[in-house]
Amino acid sequence: MVRAHTWLALLAALAGLVAPARGYHDFSDLLPGDYCSQRGCCDNRLDSCSVPIVGTLCYCDDFCNATSDDCCPDYLSHCRGISVSQPLQRGCYLNNQYYPHGSLIKINCNECKCQASGALPEFLCERHACLVEPDTLVSVNSQQRRLGWSAANHTAFWGRRLDEGISLRLGTLFPHNSVRMMNPVRRMFDASRLPRSFDARSQWRGQLQGVSDQGWCGASWALSMADVVSDRFAIMSEGKELVRLSAQQLLSCSRGQRGCEGGYLDRAWMFLWKYGLVNEECYPYGARGSNLGNCRLPKKVDLHSSCRHAGPRGPHVPERRTPYHTGPAYRISGEKDIMHEIMVSGPVQATMKVYQDFFSYRAGVYQNSHVDDGQRTGYHSVRILGWGEETLDSGELVKYWLAANSWGPLWGEGGYFRIRRGNNECEVEDFVLAAWAHTYDSLQGLYHPRQGNRLY
Repeated sequence: MVRAHTWLALLAALAGLVAPARGYHDFSDLLPGDYCSQRGCCDNRLDSCSVPIVGTLCYCDDFCNATSDDCCPDYLSHCRGISVSQPLQRGCYLNNQYYPHGSLIKINCNECKCQASGALPEFLCERHACLVEPDTLVSVNSQQRRLGWSAANHTAFWGRRLDEGISLRLGTLFPHNSVRMMNPVRRMFDASRLPRSFDARSQWRGQLQGVSDQGWCGASWALSMADVVSDRFAIMSEGKELVRLSAQQLLSCSRGQRGCEGGYLDRAWMFLWKYGLVNEECYPYGARGSNLGNCRLPKKVDLHSSCRHAGPRGPHVPERRTPYHTGPAYRISGEKDIMHEIMVSGPVQATMKVYQDFFSYRAGVYQNSHVDDGQRTGYHSVRILGWGEETLDSGELVKYWLAANSWGPLWGEGGYFRIRRGNNECEVEDFVLAAWAHTYDSLQGLYHPRQGNRLY
C-alpha cells in the first residue's frame, strides 16, 4: 500500500525544499500544531495513525519517516524527541539500503563516507581511476565486432585502483635510451617460407613453461625472462634439460633493481649472463623481495651444495653444479625477424605499453580501444610464443602475436592473449629480447651457448 503524501510534495515545492529519503525532514514550520500529540501513536507501521492536513493525511508512525516522508509536522518533536533547532543527521540510502551517518563503504575501488553535504547527508566518495571500470566493459563489448576482442570483469582486479595495477601487476621499468638503441641482430633467411601460423607449444609439445602468476608484485620483468630462458633450455638441449628457472632469484638478488616495484630488462639479462639462475625448486617464487639484503644465495652458487637438486636432465647430461647461464642478450627487430627467431630458437621476451582496457581483456585479438585515453599507462613484459591470422566478424583479416601473460590462467584466454601483429600495437614489437642457452655438448663435454635447430 502506497500512502498519499501529495500535500507534502506540494508544500515542499512551494517552499523550494528538496526532501529525499536520506535524512530527517523538518516540516514543523508548515501548518504547525498538535497532530501526533493528539493521536498518541509513534511506533511501527500503523496506517490508522493519521491526522487530516491540507485535504489529505499526515502520519505519526515509524514508516512515515523511513520511506514515505509523509510525517505530521510535529512527528520529530513528539515521537523522536528531536528539537527542530538541533542538527538533523540520520544517514544515507544507497541501493535501497540504509547506512548510519559516518558509515564507510567501498564502491569499486573508491571509499565513500556518509556525511553531511549541505542540508542532507549523502555519500561522498574518492575519485580514483579503477582497474576495472564498468563503462570500459560496456564500451569495449559494444564495439566487439569492430575491435575484434571482448572484455570481462576479472574478480582479482575488481576493487583495485588503476595505479595499483600499474605498479603491482606490471613492473617493467622503461629501458634506458642507450639500451633501446642497441642494434638488433640480423639473420639471413627466406621470409617467404615463414608459415602463416606457428605455435611453439605445439612444435615443442610438453617442453615449454605454462602460465605464471606474478600476484600483486611488479615482477613481469623477472617472470617473463625466467620463462623464456627455461623454454630455450628445453629447446636447445633437445628436451634433455627441462627446467623451470627461478624468477625469485632475480627479484631478490639482481642488483640495481626494485624487486616487486619493477626492474630493468638489461640489468636482468646481464645478471643471467654473469651469474646464471638456479631452478625454481631451489629458490621458489614468493612475490616478494628486492635486492636490498634479501638475497639468500651467494653470487657464485654450487647447485649441489646450495640446492636440493638442480632440476631434471636427460641421459648423458651430467649433474649441474653451476647455475643456468645464457650468452649475452640480443635484440630482435621487425615482424619477420621476430617470427624467424621464435621458429628457430624459441619464445622471446617482449615489452608492451599497457592501457587500462588491457586489464579487462577476455578473448580475441587485442588492440587498444582508446576508451580510456588520458588514463595512466605502464610497461609490461610478456613471452611471445607464436603468431597467426584471424578473420573478424566485420570481415577484416587481422594478423596477431600469441603471447603468455603472467596474471594466472583465469585471465584472458587461459592466461594467454593475442595482440595485433605487424603494426607495433602497444609498442610490442619495439623491444624484443632473447639469448642462447648454455646447454651441455656431450661431444665436447662442456656447456656453451647453442642456437636452436633450424626448422626449414
